Amino acid sequence: MLFLILSGGTIVCQIACVVHCVRNSRNTFWIWPLVFFPMVGCIAYFIVEVLPGMQGNRHVRTMRAQAAKAIDPEREVRAARDALGLADTIANRIRLADALSAVNRPAEAIPLYREAIAAQPLPDPRTETKLARALFEEGKIDEAQQVIDAIAKPSGQSDRDRLDLLRARIYDHLERKDDALAIYRDIVTRMPGEEARCRYAALLLDLGRKREALGVLEEVEDRMKRLDRHQRQAEGDMYRWATDKLRELRAAG
Repeated sequence: MLFLILSGGTIVCQIACVVHCVRNSRNTFWIWPLVFFPMVGCIAYFIVEVLPGMQGNRHVRTMRAQAAKAIDPEREVRAARDALGLADTIANRIRLADALSAVNRPAEAIPLYREAIAAQPLPDPRTETKLARALFEEGKIDEAQQVIDAIAKPSGQSDRDRLDLLRARIYDHLERKDDALAIYRDIVTRMPGEEARCRYAALLLDLGRKREALGVLEEVEDRMKRLDRHQRQAEGDMYRWATDKLRELRAAG
């Protein structure tokens, strides 16, 4: 039985490689080793002809980046620190601060963001927003709000929405629930990803508005079904939270 399974798998690989070779106008010389030395031929063909073409695929790059991050989450921190050691530039300071923020080390990111902002001749709303987020994550809520209030209105809609998302989180923390709700309601349909929707639903649940929260979470569920597994991984924590809350709400009737 095992022999039949292995033989069948080898035949499928042979056919797939031959079809790929013909359709993509590869050197027909490959057909001979694929036919007469199937296992070795398939492995060699995949390494030489298929794998290089996958390097430019967006999904492959995303999967590789996610795998590297899971295996070695500090890798970008080290690379960014090395880059800053070679060239002390504003961009490299921001890169290191971003890397530190990504591994939940906002206290180390804050001074780097401050230095980068101070070194620039013109306002930089994007980096100022990152500073405010790092302050918020570090628990310095008042300082975060002060930075937010001083930021000039960004010219791009996506930058304005990211700034407003952080503003809504600060308002929620400061018990300004109505102000936070108004912001979430405004940005929720424009922002990519599900963070805004999930935070909007969480605030509705906190206020006891379960029916409205259910509707928002069902939107998250519907959008999640349209993504493949690798796309969902980018916001895995949000999707798991939404799935758990939906289960609770539906169980409660």
